[in-house]
Amino acid sequence: MTSKEIFQPKMTAAKSPAAIATLMTPNEAAAVLKVSLSWLAKARMRGDGPPYIRVGRSIRYAEAALMQWMKSRQRSSTSEQ
Repeated sequence: MTSKEIFQPKMTAAKSPAAIATLMTPNEAAAVLKVSLSWLAKARMRGDGPPYIRVGRSIRYAEAALMQWMKSRQRSSTSEQ
């Protein structure tokens, strides 16, 4: 093993750029969902909105979690719960 190999970090699946989740601000998430920022904040307080992440005092939404939440709300009939 050369000194170059010892000091060169290896990319793992957890650290690769593709594995890093895209985080959105509440404004960006509201735009994607086509709802108001107020609705998103109220849904977060009620606990029935999309899952969110707290980073310090900031709120962030993972893009994948938003898409999954939208799919879970999809209905094919008005009689479905």
